Amino acid sequence: MKVNRKGKNLIVLLLTLVMAMGTLLTGCGSSGSGSSGSSSVKIFYTAPPVDDFKQLLVDALVANASSEGVTLDVGEGCNSVNEQVQQIEDAVNSGYDAIICLPVDRSTALQLEVTAGDIPIVYVNSTPDETYLEKDKFVVVSSYEMDAGTYQAEYVWNALGNPKSIDAVLLRGELTHNAAIARSTSITKYYKENGVDINWVFDDTANWDATQAQTLMDIFLKTDQSFDAVFCNNDSMAVGVADFLYERGYDLSKIPVVGVDATASGCQYIAEGKMQFTVYQSASGQGQMAITAAKQLATKGSLSDIDGLTEDGLYIWVPFEKVDSSNVKNYM
Repeated sequence: MKVNRKGKNLIVLLLTLVMAMGTLLTGCGSSGSGSSGSSSVKIFYTAPPVDDFKQLLVDALVANASSEGVTLDVGEGCNSVNEQVQQIEDAVNSGYDAIICLPVDRSTALQLEVTAGDIPIVYVNSTPDETYLEKDKFVVVSSYEMDAGTYQAEYVWNALGNPKSIDAVLLRGELTHNAAIARSTSITKYYKENGVDINWVFDDTANWDATQAQTLMDIFLKTDQSFDAVFCNNDSMAVGVADFLYERGYDLSKIPVVGVDATASGCQYIAEGKMQFTVYQSASGQGQMAITAAKQLATKGSLSDIDGLTEDGLYIWVPFEKVDSSNVKNYM
C-alpha cells in the first residue's frame, strides 16, 4: 500500500504518542508488578530503597495484589522526596486509581497529597502526622509503634532481674520516621512509669542499617562505658550489633540485644542465642490490609466496613507480637 506524505506524518505522530506513553509509565519507575491483567483497578506503590523489612512488605503487596485481582506496579526505590513526588505525579498522569506510599519523609505528606490530587493514598508502615490524614482519602495501614518499644523495655527489664536502674545503648532508625520516634520514646516512657532509671550511655541513629550500627558500636566501645543492654529500632541494626559484640567476646546471654520486625536473620539470631528478643511486625498483614484498603477506596470510596479501622477512620492497625527463644520457631 502506498502512503502519502500526510499519511507518513500521521504514522509518525501516532508512534510519537505511543513512545510518550511508554516514557510516562517508565517515569513512574515501575520495577515489578503483582497484577491481574484483566483488573480495572490500578494501584501504584512508592517507597524508599528496600531493606529487610521493606522487601517483605513489597513481597506481601505483590502477593495480595494478585489474590485481590488488582494491578499493582512497584516504583523504583526513591532516594529523595523530589523523586517520590515525581513518581506520584507520574502515577496520577498514568491513570492509577490509588497510591500506596511509604514516605521517604513523613513530614512531606502534604506535598505528596497535593501532588496526588483526587487520588487516594494509603500510607503503609510510616505514619504522617494526623493533621495530614483524611477519612476515606489519606489513611494509614501500620502497627501501633509505641507497643514495639514497650515490649522491648518490658522484656529487657525482666531479663535483667527488674533492676532499679539500667545503663543502655539506643540505636535509632531514620530520625524522621515515626517508627523510630515512637519506639524510642515508648522505651523511656515504660521505665519512667515503672520507676526505673534508664541511663542512655549512648544514643545515635544507624538508619536501620547493620553496617552503620556496627560503626556506632565501635565508637561507643571506645568510650569504655559499661552497658546492660542494647535497644535497636529494628532487626537489621540488632543483627549488626549482635555480630559485633559476639566477635569481641561479649556474653550475649547476659547483655540483651533486642530488635523489631522478626526478620529471618533476627529470628535466626534469637535461635542461636545472639539476640534475645524482637517484636514481630507483620509485613504480610500490612501488605494485605494496604491492598485491601487501596482497592476499597478505588472502588467504593469508603473504608467504613473494613476490619481493624479505628473509629476516626484514619488508621488500620496490624498488631505487634512478642518473639523470644520460647516461640521463635513459630516465626521462622
